[in-house]
Amino acid sequence: MLLTFVIIYMVATIAIGVLASRLVKGSGDFVQAGRRLPPFFNAAALFALWFGSETVFGASSAFLEGGLLNVIEDPFGASLCLFLFGFFFVRKLYRMNLLTIGDLFRIKYGQNVELISSFFMLLTFFGYIAAQYVALGIILQVVLLQTGINMSLPTAIILCSIIVTAYTMIGGMWAVSITDFIQSILIVIGLIIVVIFVANEAGGVSQVIANAPENTFKFLPNAEPIDITNWIGAWMVIGLGYIPSQDVFQRANSARSEKAAVNSTYLGAIMYLLIAMLPLFIALAARVLYPDQDFSDSQSVLPHIVLDHTPLWIQILFFGSLLSAVLSTCSGSLLAPASILAENFIKPLYKSNGKREMTDRKFLIVLRLSVVAIAFISFLITLPRQNIYELVGESATFGMVSLLAPMTAGLYWKNINTQGALLSMFGGLVVYVFFQYFYPISIEAFIPATIVSFICMYAGRFIDEKKSPRYASTLANRFTKFFKD
Repeated sequence: MLLTFVIIYMVATIAIGVLASRLVKGSGDFVQAGRRLPPFFNAAALFALWFGSETVFGASSAFLEGGLLNVIEDPFGASLCLFLFGFFFVRKLYRMNLLTIGDLFRIKYGQNVELISSFFMLLTFFGYIAAQYVALGIILQVVLLQTGINMSLPTAIILCSIIVTAYTMIGGMWAVSITDFIQSILIVIGLIIVVIFVANEAGGVSQVIANAPENTFKFLPNAEPIDITNWIGAWMVIGLGYIPSQDVFQRANSARSEKAAVNSTYLGAIMYLLIAMLPLFIALAARVLYPDQDFSDSQSVLPHIVLDHTPLWIQILFFGSLLSAVLSTCSGSLLAPASILAENFIKPLYKSNGKREMTDRKFLIVLRLSVVAIAFISFLITLPRQNIYELVGESATFGMVSLLAPMTAGLYWKNINTQGALLSMFGGLVVYVFFQYFYPISIEAFIPATIVSFICMYAGRFIDEKKSPRYASTLANRFTKFFKD
């Protein structure tokens, strides 16, 4: 019965996406919904940006293992990211009428930097999309198990990845935004009802809180410098790491006006922080409901609680809306790198080969094929690794150490140049790789890497491009020539 209703729910969600695809008349509609979304639709899209696998499975699992200090990265850092993006970046980016963040790098630093930065941006998405695939596989696996079907997780991931890829190819941003709006309402209602039932089963909210392990609600770090530094670093992972993200930019930039873009970003941040507390409470209730369990597979705790302690109609609402929410999150996450691949890689290479300007119709086809390419690479990443929280965190750090400084400088600094952007991107990346993989230190590697990236960006202001060392330009030219060839 549960499987039947979940299948119906998925089909209905995909049908909405197909109907919404009729609004797609060109590449602008496919990528940014024609910049016509009203504020609440846009806020729902920004809320749904991360409210999927990393919140319901990843964050609740991390909270179960280490309390609030273990989830500073998400949901607190994620909400911080939206606030910072709304306050410092949305207005300037919206006025530039860009299709991708890669376009900003081209305007400010030239085509070589556009190609390199776009390549780095693509790398930040694969782990994130892989995390959504894993979440979808877990949900499908749990639901099927209730009907006696024991499907392996890799098989479930393959099936879900095919569905979400097809759905994204059809609808683009219009489909993502409309389904996000509907699913946001359903997932909030579903989670609130589940919290009420689970709290009742556990003896009430006070009983759940009273049985929480020591230091569960500890929010501030110890007074040791290393603890404070790593605590700040946890805020930075998503709080700063996803600011130079096409996904965040693309959703905010789909609003119908600059004011709507700013307000919807703030509203999305508030919605995310408040609603993200609900899965954490359900996970905490698990310690009361299952006092003897070791929670070795903590990512599956929430689905099992819902199945064991709620009636069928709530199970249908919860799994249907949750599956749709992750589908929608994954769909938007596929669309963002596909836009970068098409706009900042394929389109410039098409021109450089002496061909005529690509028509919008042909570009729309390229966008849809790019979705398939991104989906396939992301699926390959799920094969060796299936920890949702780690996949999300790692995808954010890469963008922070290489792209945050040149993006910020491009909007706020004067006297910026190509050399500074190149030094910043490669300098931050080299420092991160060195401390992360070759010479581990007591603080997170992305902290010194981000600092070095900003220092290099500033130092580049004093480099005369005509007299600067040739290695930077040569490196950039070889990098771009590799892709052109």
